[in-house]
Amino acid sequence: MRAVLGGLALAALGTGAAAEATLASLRGHARVLVVSAPDAADAGLKAQRAALGPQRGGLAERDLVVLEAVGESPEARVLRADLGLPPGRFRAVLVGKDGGAKLASDAPIPPQTLFATIDAMPMRRNEMRATGKSPPLGE
Repeated sequence: MRAVLGGLALAALGTGAAAEATLASLRGHARVLVVSAPDAADAGLKAQRAALGPQRGGLAERDLVVLEAVGESPEARVLRADLGLPPGRFRAVLVGKDGGAKLASDAPIPPQTLFATIDAMPMRRNEMRATGKSPPLGE
């Protein structure tokens, strides 16, 4: 599963039905960062992409998939409606494997913040133990 998710790390959405199915189908298998922007020229969107680009290994290690809702396409509207996101401004929302929103921001979320938030989650700690990695300090 991890190899498949790594390949999806910077996925864009297809059709409206596929957008809903994609988010729903990832539940229980992947964490999702939904990045919403009014258009492709949005500074927040560009900054979020730039911050995540070199972090593919960290994204894959944490089963983190990035979905973008950009512009006013039907698929973007479906994803925004599912998460209650406004269409006219940048928003980033981290959705856990349980389907719940774990972190939301009006500004790009630095990878370190994403990774620290994920690494503090009980499910992630269990995953780390199962793979022989040490959970973050403070446990």
